[in-house]
Amino acid sequence: MTIQTELIKKLQDKEAVIGILGLGYVGLPLAVVFADAGFNVVGIDPVASKVECINRGESYVLDVPTEQVARLVKAGKLKATTDFSAISNVDAVSICVPTPLRKTGDPDMSFVVSAAEELSKYVHKGMVITLESTTYPGTTRELILPELSRASKLEVGKDFFLAFSPERVDPGREDWTTINTPKVVGGITPACLEVAVAWYGQALKTVVPVSSAEVAEMAKLLENTFRMINIGLVNELALMCDRLGVDVWDVIDAAATKPFGFMKFTPGPGLGGHCIPIDPLYLSWKLKALNYNARFIELASEINTNMPRFVVTKVQDTLNDVGKAVKGSKILVLGITYKPNIDDLRESPALDVVGLLINKGAAVSFHDPFVPKVKHDGWELTSVPNLMQNVAEADCVVITTNHKNYDYAAVLQNAKLIVDTRNALGELGRNNPKVVRL
Repeated sequence: MTIQTELIKKLQDKEAVIGILGLGYVGLPLAVVFADAGFNVVGIDPVASKVECINRGESYVLDVPTEQVARLVKAGKLKATTDFSAISNVDAVSICVPTPLRKTGDPDMSFVVSAAEELSKYVHKGMVITLESTTYPGTTRELILPELSRASKLEVGKDFFLAFSPERVDPGREDWTTINTPKVVGGITPACLEVAVAWYGQALKTVVPVSSAEVAEMAKLLENTFRMINIGLVNELALMCDRLGVDVWDVIDAAATKPFGFMKFTPGPGLGGHCIPIDPLYLSWKLKALNYNARFIELASEINTNMPRFVVTKVQDTLNDVGKAVKGSKILVLGITYKPNIDDLRESPALDVVGLLINKGAAVSFHDPFVPKVKHDGWELTSVPNLMQNVAEADCVVITTNHKNYDYAAVLQNAKLIVDTRNALGELGRNNPKVVRL
């Protein structure tokens, strides 16, 4: 029996031990899916508080119920550690570490590099490794593979197996989750692909093999670039409709009645989350090294990045119409997360809106049912305890995240002015003199 067939059998019999590097929004859901499928799973993360939380049977990720973590920990199927030497005893490892951008807009690969360096100390024969962190095409082959091969002297596709399988986590979503979202997998070699598919196929409902790691890397970037550019398009449409005096929401709803050739996207105060505002810029950065300018990506990024400033201009004009300046006005921001009904602040445009208003001298407060306190870029605020009292006291309420548990009718009744960047009020806000829509 070859190393490959022995490992595949071990995976199919669920005797393989699974390691997850990075226990965040991607890693923890993946860990519980594998543990629920019957594997013994060890999560590895340098943040001790996360490790302690999991080992107590508690979850810190909204999409993963504490009850599920507690059950798996109690059953001995899930544990966590800060000790990377635990890799020595695992058969399959998934790298789920962050891939942010530096302030210069260049990819910050430090977390991936660090994970590869730790892996290289403990990689052994009969191991399969996948990178799930979104990155530029070529990362798995050009960055991960050389580090592992150099340190171990092992041959990829024969002694150990390496693949890329992009995460497709959409926080807060209940219809498509880690277990049922189709999983794209691309291997460094055909043998690598076969092993990785055998692994993921034991826990996930649909596995989609592709011809190479680079195809899998590029597919993930296409998914997020598609969304970034289309959101940039409707955000620019909002800017154009504002100049023309046309209701952008009516325009979008009208276009969406077409049953073919159109996909509905909606404007907002900007882009948030880890994926959409960041991932396409990895592709743009990579192509600059090849003397190619990714014009659609750069333009969409410019439009989306400037949306918070447009929102602040809307607030300024709205207050000006009633004889008030932004400076000194009480402004209440409703919703601080990047999307509704979750607690995720990553790249949230609401943070930029708050910061810009503070810089203009406004007395800014916020309310968010999912976030008790925010510290960002030199300012720190606590969510107001009495929502409707603060709505009534505010000179202007700015809806930046349309959480579903807000009573928007009550907000409308109590507010003096509202700038609604998400069309959260819907028909209630249409033609209402107190409401300014994006």
